Amino acid sequence: MAFTTSQQISRYYDTFSEQDVTFTKDVIHAINLNPKDVFLKCAGSQWPCVIYSSSMQGSKVIVNVRDNLKSALRTSNNLVSLRYSFIQPDKSDPLSFLVSSKISAFTPYSRENSNLSFMNLEFTQRPPDGLIDILGSLLDANANSRNRKDVRIALTEETAALLGLRLRGVQLHIQGVPRKCILRDISFGGAKLVIIGVPKLLLNKEATVRLPFGDTGEVVEVEGSIIRFDGVEGRDDIAAIAIRFDEDRIPVRLKLRLNEYLKLQQSPKEKAATEARKQNEAVEAEREQHAQRLREARSRRGDRSGT
Repeated sequence: MAFTTSQQISRYYDTFSEQDVTFTKDVIHAINLNPKDVFLKCAGSQWPCVIYSSSMQGSKVIVNVRDNLKSALRTSNNLVSLRYSFIQPDKSDPLSFLVSSKISAFTPYSRENSNLSFMNLEFTQRPPDGLIDILGSLLDANANSRNRKDVRIALTEETAALLGLRLRGVQLHIQGVPRKCILRDISFGGAKLVIIGVPKLLLNKEATVRLPFGDTGEVVEVEGSIIRFDGVEGRDDIAAIAIRFDEDRIPVRLKLRLNEYLKLQQSPKEKAATEARKQNEAVEAEREQHAQRLREARSRRGDRSGT
């Protein structure tokens, strides 16, 4: 995990505290959550659970609510602690947090199993900085994948090293057929590659780019389609093709890597401007929430006066 300053932690919390992250398989893999080490703690006992979603203010978990848990909840007045646990690839011990919470609601998970329930938890205090960093980094990457999707990263040996990418291992598959390629640039929205062959025949074809990352040994696959091609001067046998990624299927791991790289490459002036813009967005969001609360309060007063 990249080093995050206290200022960035504060910005993450101010900007994203109310936004939920659904814990899909892709998200769980990207943030290195260890599901086997996640549990609820109540009245001195532990119950395994599954985190369905989480924000920085609360979480929704799936848990088997049996009689012993019901008894513990009555004893604790519905106060519990939720344990988050994350694998640290470079360390033997996990990164874990116990977050104090209060149960706000139960919802049956399915008719077939009456004990299995969604449990809505409200955190009773601000969560640890480590959890804010993990969720904030993910939400920041998602936001920038939309706001900066056309910002291209030209791939040289140096930039590839900063991304952890092994350029010589990049593979391209067009409708399942492997093609030799050279990756020239990449962005949240797509990539440009040089290939051998007749590019006209490849327009609008489905394509998958396989990106090997040497620091973790994983291969990230990104799906998209070929939207245009450009000739290479002096060469009739090769061309540069542009691939637009499928926005809804971009792996979270890739978003996180590109976002960290772009943050590192910003000049001090750009960083200041970005921080100012994001702080302004947070202020505007707070103003809107305050205005909404005032409108709701006026509406309640009007209802009482009408009765």
